Amino acid sequence: MAFVRMLLCFLVLSAGFHAISSETNPSDVAALQSFKEKLQNTPPSWSNGDDPCGAKWDGVTCSSTRVTSLKLSSKGLVGELSADIGELTELTSLDLSFNQGLCGSLTPHIGDLQKLETLILQGCSFTGTLPPELGNLGQLSFLSLRGNNFTGEIPFTLGNITKLQWLDLADNQLTGSIPVSTSTSPGLDHLKNAKQLIFSKNQLSGPIPPELFSSDMVLTQVMFDKNQFSGEIPSSIGLVQTILTLRLDGNSLVGNIPSNVNELKNLMLLELQNNMLSGPLPNLAGLNNLFRLDLSNNSFQKSEAPAWLSALPSLNILIIDNGPFYGLVPTDIFNLPRIVVVSLRSNAFSGTLHLSSNINRGLQLVRLENNGISSITVDSTFKQTFSLSGNPVCSSAQANVTTFCQAPSTEP
Repeated sequence: MAFVRMLLCFLVLSAGFHAISSETNPSDVAALQSFKEKLQNTPPSWSNGDDPCGAKWDGVTCSSTRVTSLKLSSKGLVGELSADIGELTELTSLDLSFNQGLCGSLTPHIGDLQKLETLILQGCSFTGTLPPELGNLGQLSFLSLRGNNFTGEIPFTLGNITKLQWLDLADNQLTGSIPVSTSTSPGLDHLKNAKQLIFSKNQLSGPIPPELFSSDMVLTQVMFDKNQFSGEIPSSIGLVQTILTLRLDGNSLVGNIPSNVNELKNLMLLELQNNMLSGPLPNLAGLNNLFRLDLSNNSFQKSEAPAWLSALPSLNILIIDNGPFYGLVPTDIFNLPRIVVVSLRSNAFSGTLHLSSNINRGLQLVRLENNGISSITVDSTFKQTFSLSGNPVCSSAQANVTTFCQAPSTEP
């Protein structure tokens, strides 16, 4: 009887050991082992046997016997991404962000992860071109490749990822134009569910394609700043009523700002500085949510400051340096309910600047250097920081201007 009991105990233990030893699918084990062999500084728990799910390897999440999530952000990983990553076919989330030692090209086998919903590789050191196989990731909703060293063009195949909501390719070395669909290939205009298109700090060029924008899109952020785009701002951008942030600054854009920009009623941030835009400023009255406006360093038609500048109730930061303005400084701007910073340097304002006591007390900084202001009147209770250096008033005998004639160290 004792022997029977011992035999039963052995069988139970053996069954338990077998269950434990097979807790992770063998192909997933092999893929993670290959992933590990290509890298340095994998987590210590990855040395605990050959069962990632059972041994609860750090960053590995499983469902049943399959690996469904791999999150190793900021782990100090060094090396290259194994092509065998494509064997983790049940993976829905892959986050290897902020491992600056991760380098080499992005394997085309990344396109084998067809259940992937989130792919975050930002802040690494990947090089080479973006594999067109990324377009196979039909379930993907979040893609961030920001802050690597990718080169070449944006693959037109990304237009196949129609569930994509967030596309961030910023801070790489991408070149070429933004791909839009043709009769034979998809393009980014197919991304009707996208909320963020972030291409900042690349070397993208050519016109911004009008086809990229349509009224059935749900974009909230369009960030194409610091590239080499040329041509005019497409008026089709005014069709996307959901836009909150529009950044096209630091390009070589020409022509007028489309007048229908004032139809973007949800717009909070508009930055078009450092281009070659011309023509009159559009009337932005009615953009009641606009928080930051920067139109500096363009070639707009000379004019007096428009009345709508003083009618933006949410405006917090206004910057139009090296702008088109002449005449009197529109001091009503200083009374806007949420205004904090006004910078109108290097315009052609002239005459007398009137600084009254009813200026918004939240106003912290006003920069009016290098204009033609000849005198000021200032209330004795006025305490805000104004800079008038480079104006005629600063070389006059007016006694109360000394504190206003020194450029502050603060940049807007």
